[in-house]
Amino acid sequence: MTASITGYRTLSEREIERINAIKALAGLTGRIIEDLIDEPETDQRWLAIASTDLQQGFLALVSAVAKPESF
Repeated sequence: MTASITGYRTLSEREIERINAIKALAGLTGRIIEDLIDEPETDQRWLAIASTDLQQGFLALVSAVAKPESF
């Protein structure tokens, strides 16, 4: 049985592989950010900015591949 997500077209296997690779990299990046939160010498303001910008970037990458059909 194939499930679908409202607003998304059916993705090819290659597109699914690409999205999974992006999500794996995002997960690794998220773990690095989490580790840096506990470091007293880390500038938390810049870390927050980096976290937000990276989240937006990974979301944009996924959207570039998935090409959602809805707003």
